[in-house]
Amino acid sequence: MGEYQPTSRRPIADVFRATARFPVAICVRLGIHPDVVSLASLVAAAGAGVCFWQASATHVLLLVGAALCLLRLYFNMLDGMVALASQKASLRGEIVNELPDRLSDVIIFVGVAHSGMCHWASGYWAAILALLTAYVGMLGQAVGAKREFKGVMSKPWRMAVLVVAACVTWGILQTPEGSYVWGPLTVLDWACVVVVVGCMQTILVRLASTLRVLKEASENDGV
Repeated sequence: MGEYQPTSRRPIADVFRATARFPVAICVRLGIHPDVVSLASLVAAAGAGVCFWQASATHVLLLVGAALCLLRLYFNMLDGMVALASQKASLRGEIVNELPDRLSDVIIFVGVAHSGMCHWASGYWAAILALLTAYVGMLGQAVGAKREFKGVMSKPWRMAVLVVAACVTWGILQTPEGSYVWGPLTVLDWACVVVVVGCMQTILVRLASTLRVLKEASENDGV
């Protein structure tokens, strides 16, 4: 198991990698398994979903939910780094890493859908498109091409859009007028629309890239 090396990893910016060095070292020293970190990301996502769900009654939960979305991303980055540093990377670990991620997307956006601060369909469509985006990204690897991370609406950007929308909504609620409706939609509705449209672009980009790689491989085989 210790000899396994993941064939495809999401690129991590140096600034984020630097912040993870100490937590990774602590996890390795304490023998914390990377699967535990992966499941911790799901717990953070569940907390975020609950916070968004209850945010209309307690507005500060918008900020708590936003913070938990960022924590979810941090754990998502950390689990793979811990697996490599502790030489515990494995094919099984790939499943444990990916499945909680997909559940996390659904839980968070369903929480938004039932927040009372947007139309329920907005949150559900965002959840569906988030799943499809991840599926298409993994599809390339499944058919023998490569895992695709291209596109404007990858997981970090989905969370970034939602975090900004949640913080903006909270800020508006602190004003005397307190209206977070912009035109025909609320701020969270608009965020979900951005996520949906961005996911559509990302799906098309990833599909096109995968098909291009497969075509090139087929042409090379025919040489």
